[in-house]
Amino acid sequence: MSKKLYKAIDFFCGGGGMTHGLCQAGIKVIAGVDFDIDAKETYEFNNPGSRFINTDIKRLRSNYFEKHFHLVKNDDSLIFVGCSPCQYYSVINTAKTKSVKSKNLLMSFARFIEYYNPGYVVVENVPGIMTNKDSILPKFLKRLSKLGYNNVVYKVINLCKYGVPQSRRRFSLIATRIEGVKLSLPKADDHISILKDFIGEEHGFHPINAGYKDATDFNHTAARLNDICLKRIRKTKTDGGCRLDWADDPELQLPCFVGKDSSFKDTFGRMWWNKPAPTITTKFFSLSNGRFGHPTEDRAISIREGATLQTFPSTYVFKTKSIAATAKLIGNAVPCEYARRIGDLIINL
Repeated sequence: MSKKLYKAIDFFCGGGGMTHGLCQAGIKVIAGVDFDIDAKETYEFNNPGSRFINTDIKRLRSNYFEKHFHLVKNDDSLIFVGCSPCQYYSVINTAKTKSVKSKNLLMSFARFIEYYNPGYVVVENVPGIMTNKDSILPKFLKRLSKLGYNNVVYKVINLCKYGVPQSRRRFSLIATRIEGVKLSLPKADDHISILKDFIGEEHGFHPINAGYKDATDFNHTAARLNDICLKRIRKTKTDGGCRLDWADDPELQLPCFVGKDSSFKDTFGRMWWNKPAPTITTKFFSLSNGRFGHPTEDRAISIREGATLQTFPSTYVFKTKSIAATAKLIGNAVPCEYARRIGDLIINL
């Protein structure tokens, strides 16, 4: 007996991390929706057959997929994925007035769930969506229940236990309206994924200097460092050193850190080979934005190293025009490996 052919729509798809993982699991992703036009070429190049719809979800008509993709309602094999931008609930972003637009995007996503009544709903977000007093999550869960999605599982997990070599805590939810389905989240590994199993010379990452530009699609490109930052990283101990290694050097110490040795210790820090990387953000190419220093080389991690820590395959080509634009797509992505595990779980229920 052949398996059911599952299909999906990836709302807030960005550069395609979730889409690519679902495709790896054998799910046909019909389309991705995102307002960021800079993601379109990367998304469609790496996910042939999946169309990028460049629009704000709030402006997208509910019948769009019915009209343009012949999507039918009440399809048990249809999966709707909503990994909405999470700045409002993130501990990293404190400018809530600037990110308030991201607060209610889940309810815009719910409009499409109500119209099409898909078999499954998948949501991924930051942990703050569960703890923030202004969170839209209770309202979203209430809407799911009203629509008949009474089988819902969700919790905060750390993706280092799911094949992703970084400490990345995320809220993960799967819901279904289909009766008799024994639903769960993907099973955690009995070990954590660590840096040395993914990057380094044995994985095809030859040593490079800060400012190195890789002209190939592999994009092992590292951001430049000015003279003072180069001195700082050279004085930072290998394999887990931090800015405290040069806190007593008046030339290297930053005035903003004087007397604050217990705060912001990850800034200008190096990663550890035998630990997961820190959360890969959109600024992972910058030493001053976190513990993004290479464990042994005097630079921040490269674009391809960041993509690898997000479990993008080495063949994934980023069709962008700058380091910052590429890092934005990578840092905002759902890691492909976790997406694949979600897809595997659903098709094997």
